[in-house]
Amino acid sequence: MRVLLISTYELGRQPFGLASPAAWLRNAGADVTCLDLSRQAFDVSGPPPDLMAFHLPMHTATRLAAPVFDRVRGTYPDAQMCCYGLYAPLNAAWLRSRGVQHILGAEFEPALVELAAAIASGRTPPAAPAELPRPAYVTPDRSGLPPLSRYTSLQVGSERRTVGYTEASRGCKHTCRHCPVVPIYAGRFRVLPVDVVVEDVRAQVGSGARHITFGDPDFFNGPRHAMRVVEQVSAACPGVTYDVTIKVEHLLRHRRLLPRLRETGCLFVTSAVESFDDDVLRILDKRHTRADVEEALQACGAAGLTLSPTFIPFTPWTTLDGYCDLLAQIDRLGLTDLVAPIQLTLRLLVTEGSLLLGRPELRPYLGPFDAARLVYPWRHPDPRVDRFCEAVGALVGRRVNTPRRELFAEVWRLAHEQAGHAPVRRAAHPARRTDVPYLNEPWYC
Repeated sequence: MRVLLISTYELGRQPFGLASPAAWLRNAGADVTCLDLSRQAFDVSGPPPDLMAFHLPMHTATRLAAPVFDRVRGTYPDAQMCCYGLYAPLNAAWLRSRGVQHILGAEFEPALVELAAAIASGRTPPAAPAELPRPAYVTPDRSGLPPLSRYTSLQVGSERRTVGYTEASRGCKHTCRHCPVVPIYAGRFRVLPVDVVVEDVRAQVGSGARHITFGDPDFFNGPRHAMRVVEQVSAACPGVTYDVTIKVEHLLRHRRLLPRLRETGCLFVTSAVESFDDDVLRILDKRHTRADVEEALQACGAAGLTLSPTFIPFTPWTTLDGYCDLLAQIDRLGLTDLVAPIQLTLRLLVTEGSLLLGRPELRPYLGPFDAARLVYPWRHPDPRVDRFCEAVGALVGRRVNTPRRELFAEVWRLAHEQAGHAPVRRAAHPARRTDVPYLNEPWYC
């Protein structure tokens, strides 16, 4: 049984979404090839697969997969095609219209093994599980993937570190209305055994990693489990640093744990702040406020941790004055060096399954589903905001190599001009860009 696992894009990381099912399938006796199209060319020289499975963890990856479907179908007409991951069930109807026969969602590894076994034996493949599975997780198998040196790296001052990636948990106990995890996990999460996580980190360190990104949607969904993981990783791999993603709400609730994160090697925490507008935060059901963000920044700073916020600055409820206020808060709180410029351009995605679809606040601005873009497009009631969104996106796109502070100043000027305000700005915060650890692939969607 030959299986081809395909990834199109995983934020510049070596694909965990290939390495994990590869281990399961190989343990079951399958001949597995992993293909990361973000780093590898499509090679047809090997024997044809019986099953082709695309990992679709995010919106960008799903759109990038679309043109590949026709190519692999033409190259391997006898192979069955599967898609798995968060965005597979969300886009099931569209995927089936593109020739995909099998759709798997969360905790997909056991179902992939069952599907491969059914195809190998000529049996009718089983239906995708109706309930969220509880797999007996195994250590990912990264053999056959490009080396870590070809993926995103961490910049700390003048030092560049090779980065690995793993997950200590999946899903999320929270139900933020715009989040693609929510329609699939519905407020549930699963933890991976500590020994599996530690062994995966140890293997990547053996392959050159000096920093690990934990890709859990929220590392503190299970704080006791999370701390056991970092304690054991720190003991097994001394000197290796890491980063995590944690909600503002959890940073405040579990602030007593933050110093120990720093002591075990955490360099920075990513947090989906999304907005400084309390009305927008309420609509998104983020369960934090503008004041909470400032308190979380102070808590992280007291623990010696860098907090790296992410934003969705363009929503149907954004105003030009509100965007200027977003920039003012970033500036006032000393975040200019911590916010990747792409974060100043992001527009709210409303996908199939989004909890926002039923919200009265969104309904007046929403159009029909766009199958080419895989979103429900929306228009702002103030056309100037949509025009400004395009303008700031074009500006940042043209200036990808511009220092963050310089580009922030240009966005500031453009925003205030569009809002009809004089672009008067406080003195820049004294932090230096080289002091801030950052991953060199900042895309986040």
